[in-house]
Amino acid sequence: MNHAPRTTGPRSRRLTRTASLLVALVTTGGLACGTAVAAPADAATTDAASTWVPNDPMEAVAKMQPSWNLGNTLDAIPDETSWGNPLTTKALFDFLRAQGFHSVRIPVTWYPHQSTTAPYTVDPVWMARVKQVVDYALADGLYVDLNVHHDSWQWISAIATDHDNVMARYDATWQQIAAVFKDEPRKLLLESVNEPVIYNATDVQKTQYLNELNTAFFTIVRGSGGGNKNRLLVLPTQGCTPSQPLMDDLNGEIASLHDPNLVATVHYYGYYPFSVNIAGGTTFDAQDQQMLADTFALMHSEFVAKGIPVYLGEYGLLSEPNSGTVEHGEMLKYFEDVNYHARLNGVTSALWDDYNYLDRTALQWREPDLFALIKSSWKVRSGTASSDNVFVPKGGPFAARTLTLNLNGTTFKGLWNGHTKLAEGPDYTVDGDQLTLTAQALARLSGNQAYGIDSTIKAEFSTGVPWQINIRTADKPVASGATGTTTGLTIPTRFNGDLLATMKAVYADGTNAGSASWTAYQAFNSAFAPDYANNALILKPDFLNALKDGIPATLTFQFWTGATVSYQVTKSGTTVTGTAS
Repeated sequence: MNHAPRTTGPRSRRLTRTASLLVALVTTGGLACGTAVAAPADAATTDAASTWVPNDPMEAVAKMQPSWNLGNTLDAIPDETSWGNPLTTKALFDFLRAQGFHSVRIPVTWYPHQSTTAPYTVDPVWMARVKQVVDYALADGLYVDLNVHHDSWQWISAIATDHDNVMARYDATWQQIAAVFKDEPRKLLLESVNEPVIYNATDVQKTQYLNELNTAFFTIVRGSGGGNKNRLLVLPTQGCTPSQPLMDDLNGEIASLHDPNLVATVHYYGYYPFSVNIAGGTTFDAQDQQMLADTFALMHSEFVAKGIPVYLGEYGLLSEPNSGTVEHGEMLKYFEDVNYHARLNGVTSALWDDYNYLDRTALQWREPDLFALIKSSWKVRSGTASSDNVFVPKGGPFAARTLTLNLNGTTFKGLWNGHTKLAEGPDYTVDGDQLTLTAQALARLSGNQAYGIDSTIKAEFSTGVPWQINIRTADKPVASGATGTTTGLTIPTRFNGDLLATMKAVYADGTNAGSASWTAYQAFNSAFAPDYANNALILKPDFLNALKDGIPATLTFQFWTGATVSYQVTKSGTTVTGTAS
């Protein structure tokens, strides 16, 4: 991904993507951003020290499934630990191999360690460190994809206005990389450039410039000899966007090179409103699902069906899994579906991990249930449901609640509360895909009805991981008046066990209020955020500074129970006043 560095804490590199790339992804549908099925082999049956790679590129890339990104590390600016990750160790790759991964993508930003004028020499200490990390991974029998990463938007993007200097530096960069890595085993892949963006150019010119970059990369690497003569080389679309016009362009470039050992790469971060929770995109709904299915089918028809392997070099969401931006159950459904469609269409997929999935110091997954589902989805489907929460009112009355099961080709096997199986009939009923929890079961599972989660039950299916359902006690939230500044407004709030879904902001005349002027529903965590621990709703500076001076804006906070809370804010200079409606 192309982003500026974080300022506090481990950052989301996705939320600060360049505006031009976001527009391209939204307008092309790429943000949506024989068939070989890319399912992982059994790690236990593979010799970790093996360097053998199938001659068939399709078979070789299929063996790379599943894959993982060493994000925000060697691509960090200016150094490996600058963005909050620890120094990379051999133990990290040992762990990844044990977890079932068969390949890693190692993004590298070269320019902070390179002279800015000819001959554009890369610091030999940096080059040696990159090689050391690559060799750690290769020693574990992992495939490795090594690239040129943030250089794409730092200087390569100026190719239209500074063509000769950019090409000279690009050529020099790849000449040095190719020379150092030419004798590595064929399990090392080289990728020309990450998410290439080209400024100050027409669409036709952008295609021409990217083709020039890819051709130069191809010519330099192939001409460097050694293992580079038949190494798998990875070529991207513009922005790594999986839209048909851009994949058509890459198809033409690959055909022009007349080389079987070429791999197409794109990235996928979902439908933008869902991926960042804006414009009411709170659920992984039918529109999101169809976009995902269509995008992966297009990867297949554009490349896989023509014998060109596809490496999905990054996938995830444009928000972090532990941020609360995307509701947890909706996020699980998304990741399950991504890996299913990757398998279905013969696409090898690489999880983008900037910090927020794997704790690289403790070597533990930060969200174990998410990783369990991702790992399961490499081989089989898991059943899910319309929600992972069932809300019951504090003090009752208790009423039956119905969820829709998403069987995904599985068979429902029953409900468990810990090691106790719930009884069909007294505790729940199933009618087709409708799962109904009885009132008496909910009364029992609610316990003493403390606000929040009272118990968690699991729906078991014939394959995959169980679907967890939280039984939550909740009442309507209550917000109070507050005064602050445009640097932030903290609204005292009793959430009463409920969870915030989104916020709508409008003026009295019906026009949208806030930083996202194109929609009334503002961006979760960018414009507003809940602070459950401190009983507050937070309005963020970007949202507050975008308000019209002296004109009240009506906010509607929408919660997952269906409850709404109306609130009014008025900005006067740098002072902001909030009142409960």
